[in-house]
Amino acid sequence: MTTPAFGKWRSFFWPIHRHELKKFLPMLFIFFLIAFNYNVLRSYKDSIVVTASQSGAETIPFIKLWAVLPSAILFTLLFTRLSNWYSREKVFYITLSIFLVFFLLFAFVLYPAQEWLHPNDLADSMQAILPKGFKGLIAIFRNWTFTLFYVMSELWSTAIFTVLFWGFANEVTSVEEAKRFYGLLTLGGSLAGVFSGISAITFSSNLYLSWLPYGKNAWDQSILFVCCTILLTGLATMLLFRWLNVRVILPSERKEPPKEKIRMSMRANFSYLARSKYLICIALIVFAYNVAINLVEVVWKDQMKALYPNPIDYNNYMGRVIFAMAIFASLTGLLTTTKVVQRFSWTACALIPPIIVGTTGLFFFNFIFFPNEGLSWMFGFLEMTPLMLTVTLGSMQNCLSRASKYTFFDATKEMAFIPLSPESKLKGKAAIDGVGSRLGKSGGSAIHQGLILMFSSVASSVPYIAGIFFFIILLWGFSVVTLGKQFDQLASDKLEPISQ
Repeated sequence: MTTPAFGKWRSFFWPIHRHELKKFLPMLFIFFLIAFNYNVLRSYKDSIVVTASQSGAETIPFIKLWAVLPSAILFTLLFTRLSNWYSREKVFYITLSIFLVFFLLFAFVLYPAQEWLHPNDLADSMQAILPKGFKGLIAIFRNWTFTLFYVMSELWSTAIFTVLFWGFANEVTSVEEAKRFYGLLTLGGSLAGVFSGISAITFSSNLYLSWLPYGKNAWDQSILFVCCTILLTGLATMLLFRWLNVRVILPSERKEPPKEKIRMSMRANFSYLARSKYLICIALIVFAYNVAINLVEVVWKDQMKALYPNPIDYNNYMGRVIFAMAIFASLTGLLTTTKVVQRFSWTACALIPPIIVGTTGLFFFNFIFFPNEGLSWMFGFLEMTPLMLTVTLGSMQNCLSRASKYTFFDATKEMAFIPLSPESKLKGKAAIDGVGSRLGKSGGSAIHQGLILMFSSVASSVPYIAGIFFFIILLWGFSVVTLGKQFDQLASDKLEPISQ
């Protein structure tokens, strides 16, 4: 029996069959909640660290290299152990519970006791001895509870978003379904960003509730609100995931060996990745994206700290950026992503993010290098100071780059895993998404860190950052083209027939 074709408008906006709704809708809602938390945490982790005492944007590269990367490696070790002992469903619950317990402790223990927990006197002594370039490293130690919050917020995208959710989605979705599902899933994530931006703006409204027995000011209470929000949405995610696994996903739909369980270890995972040209190309794409976005973001956030030194103002502006990014990504996902992925080749779709990131990065760096040329006429026209215009251009670059990530990058990257064998998929994804993405961000951070130690500030190292940025964009594009040829061959061999 032939599956009925979609009508013109339905194929464009909603290419989902009625019998698929029971699987697709819960996946969409789960993705929405996870993406909501990711975007809220993305706003707060920067605000709480960059505006902390004796801190700034130069702290971010040090955190990503010396705190986030080791934590990502530890998470990958934990994930491989849990995957050997438990089913994917139980691993999901255990991992998510670890994050929820942390944010509960942070809201009610770590943050209220920061004055007693932060070693400010010892950090001051270190600052007086060490060179100026070590300010970011000292800030990690000085504000260690904030550093821990940043690490857990960063790992949310790796652990919950990428490894757990997308790993599950790739397990229960065929290539043909992914071409219709994944564009809409990323649209759901973009819509979640809209609500995340609104939430960040609302929580940063300078409204202090005197009757609430928590905090000394509006920012303290904002921390409470966001942590409680993470807890509630996390519990809702668990309930939806449980319902999906019990009521919808049949054992026969899971693409994993029914009898023999794949044994995993971190060394074996990376050894397996090193032997596969296909997985190496995926790893290079993930690495290049994270390096490129990190190189630009630190420069942008350094400018933003100068414009908004107060945490409430900083977080409010970040909320507006996330809101604008989500609106753009939602419109892109609704109007283009699903249809483009269905109509054009994987390679053409996967090349869209590096083109967008590279082009917007070119405009951003060009204005920093030549502030009195090109766009200088906009100062008077928009009644903006040069600093405000620089921050605005950086915000636009971030919005467009992130929007391309949440639409075309995520969809094409996850599709690339689908044609692989269960062993390649599980081991490759654990190595690439568990540590590979962190290596990308830490690679960008290592570059920033080295340049900060040499030149003492982010601003002084911008010319070198720009040169490395454009080299990474070229590497990204080359990896996409190379992987696309392999993907087309594998997909044509494993694509399931739509009709019987």
